[in-house]
Amino acid sequence: MVDRNLQNFYGRVARIERIHASGGGFEAEGAIGRSYYTRKSRPLLRRGVLGPVVLVLMTIVVIKAAVLASIGDVAYADRLERLRTGSTIDRVGAYVLTADPLTVMISRQLDRLGL
Repeated sequence: MVDRNLQNFYGRVARIERIHASGGGFEAEGAIGRSYYTRKSRPLLRRGVLGPVVLVLMTIVVIKAAVLASIGDVAYADRLERLRTGSTIDRVGAYVLTADPLTVMISRQLDRLGL
């Protein structure tokens, strides 16, 4: 036997759960509730775009610094020159691997630490 009141109740509960899942709800005017924290206009760092890019760039810098510290300035410059005379991909690699001031600073710190 079907209970119409129970079906009506579950239908209302499902509707409320759908509204809550989509970010809606019942809030008092002027209150800082769920909608305040789930706004669409989030800063770039919280959106998840800039964070991974910065992580990849910092990883590249640390790897460059580790290679520079392990093989030395002269050998690193020699390898970059060989890359610059290669194919297009090699030239792009040489551009990416060129030692910038941050890379040199980190490599000197790694040398000091003996790593």
